[in-house]
Amino acid sequence: MAKQIKKILIANRGEIAVRIIRACRDLGITAVAVYSDCDRSAYHVRLADEAFHIGPSPSSQSYLVHDKLIEVAKKAGVDAIHPGYGFVSENPEFAHRCEAERITFIGPKPETIRQLGDKLVAREMAIKAGLPVVPGTDIADGDVEAALAKAREIGFPILVKAAAGGGGKGMRVVRDEESFAEALQTAANEARSAFGDSRVFLEKYLDRPRHIEIQILCDTHGNYLHLGERECSIQRRHQKVVEEAPSPIMTPELRACMGEAAINIAKASSYVGAGTVEFMYQDGEFYFLEVNTRLQVEHPVTEMVTGLDLVIEQIAIAEGKPISFTQDEIEFRGHAIECRIYAEDPDEGFVPSTGELKHYRIPAGPGVRVDSGVIIYHEIPIFYDPMIAKLVVWGKTRQQAIDRTKRALEEYRISGVRSTIGFHRIVMDNPRFQAGDLSTHFLAEEYPDNDYHQMTDSLGEKAAIAAALDKFVTERKISSQNTHNGGKESNWLTYHRRVNLRTFGGDR
Repeated sequence: MAKQIKKILIANRGEIAVRIIRACRDLGITAVAVYSDCDRSAYHVRLADEAFHIGPSPSSQSYLVHDKLIEVAKKAGVDAIHPGYGFVSENPEFAHRCEAERITFIGPKPETIRQLGDKLVAREMAIKAGLPVVPGTDIADGDVEAALAKAREIGFPILVKAAAGGGGKGMRVVRDEESFAEALQTAANEARSAFGDSRVFLEKYLDRPRHIEIQILCDTHGNYLHLGERECSIQRRHQKVVEEAPSPIMTPELRACMGEAAINIAKASSYVGAGTVEFMYQDGEFYFLEVNTRLQVEHPVTEMVTGLDLVIEQIAIAEGKPISFTQDEIEFRGHAIECRIYAEDPDEGFVPSTGELKHYRIPAGPGVRVDSGVIIYHEIPIFYDPMIAKLVVWGKTRQQAIDRTKRALEEYRISGVRSTIGFHRIVMDNPRFQAGDLSTHFLAEEYPDNDYHQMTDSLGEKAAIAAALDKFVTERKISSQNTHNGGKESNWLTYHRRVNLRTFGGDR
């Protein structure tokens, strides 16, 4: 029986909390935010209907503390908790705790999260469900010699991966036998530190794979759908930085085949809610990688090409409603690209750049969407992921989406912290990217010496100048009367426009 959710606690922060709050607004649902010390004046706190303090700034003392989240949920009288992504979103113990407290967890069942969160278990489930997998094996006993024997069977290069891992942690590429033992131990130690689980397994390392993922949507009435694919091959340190839908290589036949595979593992795991089945693709073949039992960072590109709101769909499924459309009714229109805008310094190996946003102006116009968790004078803290926003752009064609993305990046103004805007602009101009010739090694292949750092540094300096001048004009509220002298513009405005023309194509 369907139940109505009237009040939701959002167990997250930043842009994803803002995104969920907006979906709640659309549905007339009361949105409850939580915040740590450094997030007291954060945008998601200002936007929510209610907000509760949950502890010190470190996430281990606030956003990750189950007791505090449940305490707030009870105090606020919410019907459900939406975890967003990260933090408690893929924690089966937290999902189980919600069940025990009779609070709806907007996500899969705890057992599904537990099974699919273990890469070894998920791999076995995928094999039983008939999905193709990369040749590999698990390491149960930690015996280096036994592991090396298995590695020889698979063939070098080998990828050592943490069984409970994610985000590139506990992962090492091994190209020869001499470095195998050290890489095995290093990956195990890193996995133990990051996940409290030192188990690792081996996979054949693919030289030039594409990372393609399928969005799934499943309800409690036996409906299993896929919403097409996302291409997520532009990565650094195993972290996605640019995503798009559809994939440049996709055909209707390949989409149907990958979609069927994604639905098969969803059925095998009794999946409920929104999720993502990830695959590697190379030389005409695709291989199961993992299942993410949550909303993905890159979900907006799917929304842009399908016209669906995945958060609203999540909430409806959590209410017990059947999905209101069929697989055949899903239509894919145009092309969407997402750029993750981080407060990072490209000139210093993309280290986080913390501080106050002294100026912040986001792009707009046809086909442009910005999911942002910050506003001007917001402090970028050291405690969390340094994402500022997600720039999502839609076009009728891939080329129009690229052109609009370039235009949107040129309109961005950020000062006070370094950002990756210039980096994204360079990727958009790259001939290989424009041709759709992608792999997960794209950045390493195109910029082996990180030489894009110098280019992004130059763009960043000019962007900072333009932002500072924008801020100067805005704060001084220069009127038409005092910006002209005998019919001539002031030096400030003349220089301001010259910077925009040279750097961003402004006033064209």
